[in-house]
Amino acid sequence: MSDENIQTYDVIVLGAGPVGENVADRTSAAGLRTVIVESELVGGECSYWACEPSKALLRPALLYGEAARFPGVAAAVTGSLDSVAVLKHRDRMSADWNDADQVGWLESAGIALVRGHGRLDGVRQVTVATPDGGTVRLRARHAVAVCTGTRAALPPLPGLDALRPWTSREATSAREVPRRLAVVGAGVVAVEMATAWRALGSEVVLIAREQRLLARVEPFAAELVADRLRAAGVDLRLGSGVVSAERAGGPDDGVHLSLTDGTRIVADELLFATGRAPRTDDIGLETVGLASGTWLTTDDSCTVTAVAGDWLYAVGDVNHRALLTHQGKYQARIAGRVIADRAAGRELDAAPWSPHAATADLRAVPQVVFTEPEIAAVGLTTEDAARAGRAVDVVDYDIGRVAGAIQHDPEYRGRARVLIDPERGVLVGATFAGAGVAELLHSATIAITGEIPVERLWHAVPSFPTISEVWLRLLETYRDQQSR
Repeated sequence: MSDENIQTYDVIVLGAGPVGENVADRTSAAGLRTVIVESELVGGECSYWACEPSKALLRPALLYGEAARFPGVAAAVTGSLDSVAVLKHRDRMSADWNDADQVGWLESAGIALVRGHGRLDGVRQVTVATPDGGTVRLRARHAVAVCTGTRAALPPLPGLDALRPWTSREATSAREVPRRLAVVGAGVVAVEMATAWRALGSEVVLIAREQRLLARVEPFAAELVADRLRAAGVDLRLGSGVVSAERAGGPDDGVHLSLTDGTRIVADELLFATGRAPRTDDIGLETVGLASGTWLTTDDSCTVTAVAGDWLYAVGDVNHRALLTHQGKYQARIAGRVIADRAAGRELDAAPWSPHAATADLRAVPQVVFTEPEIAAVGLTTEDAARAGRAVDVVDYDIGRVAGAIQHDPEYRGRARVLIDPERGVLVGATFAGAGVAELLHSATIAITGEIPVERLWHAVPSFPTISEVWLRLLETYRDQQSR
């Protein structure tokens, strides 16, 4: 192919989700001519099928639950949620699956857009199959960034296509409330969608091979969520799995599931929330010596380590460092700076807190599970510390004893736990479970990331009466533990 048939840019970005947009924004702002390739909607999974629509479904459910329990308000809460209004709110938060505003932002930032499926085609080369059947060939002077994210991983169940199962995409974009919903999985998507659709009126059964929900959080937090799901009417089948499934009769007859415990379930819709897989199975990895469909291993600069020349980057979920939108955007800021500085011939700083190193993916990854109650966690859990052989002091406190929590809900149920490195006297992990605890998370993230000594935290005075007073109570509890 002659050079005149190839469009040349400084940087090519595969994927226009939040991660790809942030990489492109940083490189474009640095003066590098940047093009972004997208096969679906500009804005990506988070905007249309994950973070935005799922939280739009969950917020009314959580607000309704809080109001229905509060004195003076409970009597005014009558009837059930208006599912039509909630779904309209979800649609609005998802921009009605129209990416015109996001495309406009790309144009305002000076970032070129090529719509179509992009594949690597050798070193710093990308071929795009466009929707009209055409082909666009791109060449990068400096870098190609793979920001293609992940897709739902489905189990190897016979006849899966005939089941027409939901994945997280269908669960967040469904047009109607299913009368009966079976959820398979025990992770964040499973518990959040069980929470949302139960509140909207579905009869929900949650099936999980695991004996507990949310295996990566503190067990006490997972148990609080399980208790609330049961109280809401969700049928939890823990320690059970799906042996077989079939969609019987016509499209309205439902999915018939046989479980390992010998029972059978019939549901109108079946949601598989059984993990994520990298969207790298058809992006030309084999043309640069990598295996198709694999996670892309990177160093802290988000440079793919198995490809020579420091030109290929993998940013966000696709590198399997931390599968969270905010962590992907953080990586994107790092990668954009790395690409720009390498293009300018500047040396990279490998120090842990440099602008060229994505160290937060290892030290302090914050996450909120938007269930009832909320779970907010960052850093190590007690199980993480045990697996790593790290000694930690465990400090627990009942958040329901804090005045601000009682103002929030007179029957508040919640718990806080922090893990403290006894040698260095700094926090290495924190978990909060309870209504409204998401807003406690950033303070914990700062304490862990900044390695703030516990003795200094005594001088960070929480306001009264707020839930953040739990910080003071945790410090007091730790002091008492140390004095015994």
